[in-house]
Amino acid sequence: MINLNTEIIKLNRVGLTTAKRLKKLGIENANDLLFHFPFRYDDYSKTKKISELNTGDIVNVIGQIEFIQNKRSPKKRMYITETLISDKSDSLRVIWFNQPFIAKNLKVGDKVSISGKVEEDHLGNLMISPIYEKINNFIIHTKGIIPNYHLTENITQKQIRFLIKNIIHLANDIIDWLPEEIINKNKLLKINEAIYKIHFPKNWQEAEAARKRLAFNELFLLQIQAQIIKNNNNFQKSQPLLYCDKVKKFVDSLPYELTTSQKKATWKIIKDMNNNKPMVRLLEGDVGSGKTIVAVIIAYNVFLNKKKTVVMVPTEILAKQHYNNICKLLTNFNVKICLITSGLKNINYDLNNNGKLKPQSIIDSSDIIIGTHALLQDELNFNNLGLIIIDEQHRFGVEQRKLITEKSNDYFMPHLLSMTATPIPRSLALALYGDLDISILDEMPKGRKKIITKIVSERNRQKAYQFIKNEILKRRQVFVICPLIDYSDKLGVKAVKQEYEKLKNIIFPELSIGILHGKMKIKEKEETMKKFLKNEINIMVSTSVIEVGVDVPNTSVMMIEGADRFGLAQLHQFRGRVGRSEHQSYCILFSESNSPNTIKRLNTLVDCYDGFSLAKMDLNFRGPGEVYGIIQAGFPELKIASLFDYELMLKAKKDAEEIFKIDNYLLKWPILNKKIEELNLINHPE
Repeated sequence: MINLNTEIIKLNRVGLTTAKRLKKLGIENANDLLFHFPFRYDDYSKTKKISELNTGDIVNVIGQIEFIQNKRSPKKRMYITETLISDKSDSLRVIWFNQPFIAKNLKVGDKVSISGKVEEDHLGNLMISPIYEKINNFIIHTKGIIPNYHLTENITQKQIRFLIKNIIHLANDIIDWLPEEIINKNKLLKINEAIYKIHFPKNWQEAEAARKRLAFNELFLLQIQAQIIKNNNNFQKSQPLLYCDKVKKFVDSLPYELTTSQKKATWKIIKDMNNNKPMVRLLEGDVGSGKTIVAVIIAYNVFLNKKKTVVMVPTEILAKQHYNNICKLLTNFNVKICLITSGLKNINYDLNNNGKLKPQSIIDSSDIIIGTHALLQDELNFNNLGLIIIDEQHRFGVEQRKLITEKSNDYFMPHLLSMTATPIPRSLALALYGDLDISILDEMPKGRKKIITKIVSERNRQKAYQFIKNEILKRRQVFVICPLIDYSDKLGVKAVKQEYEKLKNIIFPELSIGILHGKMKIKEKEETMKKFLKNEINIMVSTSVIEVGVDVPNTSVMMIEGADRFGLAQLHQFRGRVGRSEHQSYCILFSESNSPNTIKRLNTLVDCYDGFSLAKMDLNFRGPGEVYGIIQAGFPELKIASLFDYELMLKAKKDAEEIFKIDNYLLKWPILNKKIEELNLINHPE
């Protein structure tokens, strides 16, 4: 008898290989599977007779197979599966490419349901590569509002839907931890009903009602966490860190003047840290707004107070970049800085590290410790810690942030500064994170020029290449971004490896071309970035690995292949990798799709430079089929709620505050209390 805790491998049609693949999606048992929510839906709610079909219809058709065969295309060397489907009104041609197995799955006489877009050629209406399924007891892939899930290699949408359909009855066993009075007051679905309807809604109203309940869950838990943190902070003590006059000398030594918002944020943070309660502040600023220099000034003031700073960042590339930049900025100020990452066999240390020292020894003798997740190693501790800076804070989970704070072997709690490049309005940030104080950098550093953004058609590609060459002749450098690492026949979009070979051997054989992607070894990435920073590489072909934080001021062109494959907020992040010096910079967009809606969506990037506005526009373009929030690459760690659920957020905030007023320890709500313990929200340091 299966239950919510049943291991995934024990479910029908799940073998060892499939179980391993599902584990990559975070699915290890039946409960995980039920909470693997769709990220969008296809609308196949319209079923039409074949005789009623019009070109452009996106519909469901039910009929019987009259004819099916495979043949080879002599030109492209691909399989073409042709079939004829009929109902009582007429017949429809259907074609699939490179899926010869379909002719084995479907036979003449089978009754099938197919869904897709109706197209037209010289022979009349047809469907190309529709979704299909044989009609058995129920239809879950082709009729109605059809869920689409995030997948991994060799796992299909049909597999996920089939597995969930087989265990959906277990939703009745899920214990609803949300207090009943809150459910009733906000007119929310019960949890079991929400789980059923998020996967198999009968209409858009059911899908939205389910999303609302599950989104409220996330937002309510965030607010509960904020209340717990507030309570904990009332009992925490921090050592006040005074403002030191030498900070002004450091600021005066900078090769540029701080913006007004940088000055205000820096001063506010320094004042906050001159307090016996721990500072918990979020520094928010759009890409290129100068968060790092604010963090360096604060860290220098901590050093002058004879305390240490830990800077935790999400990637090796970003950690190394911070290390190099901070070392350069503090060269003449006698600050000892170290870098600790799992990919570095020899720990980098900027002052007289001739022998191989143990990481703990280096930490003990350093003033600023920069690192990745490697800082969380059990054996590492941070004595005399005054400040923790978490860059791109959304990349670290609750438990990881808690661990780094607990590594301070001190009576005093370190101050905490989180940073994010996701721009959201102050009112929304306060509603979302009630426990955080907010500082916003809303100006770009002086001298920066607005990045010129253009959508370039395929017929003008050679002109774009010539433009790139002209920029390189000016000693500038270029990023080329592709959606994939390796080419995929199924997706047919640009891939890094193939684009690298093309640019290196055909388009720019006389130039130095580099390649960067997630499958490369850390040492290879380091060497490649080092060459790029020294201008030994003219063009860097990369995946989205450069999205966050990578800073190469000499780059003046960001060319994005398959731009339609990315969200507007992510494209905005890519664009922020150029335009970081006084040189005029450019963002060139190539799209795999020329549909009017795609071009209209990309055109918003041409005129808009605000990340939050772009994300909001993206939500409007994607429409009601999207379940997830659009800024999921930003903060916070929301799975199904959106940053645009402002009203829902305020309700969750109010409800969380009310129940804490009634009972600080939540003993009146034992099921909620148990849920909080399971999620390890209690005694969380932020």
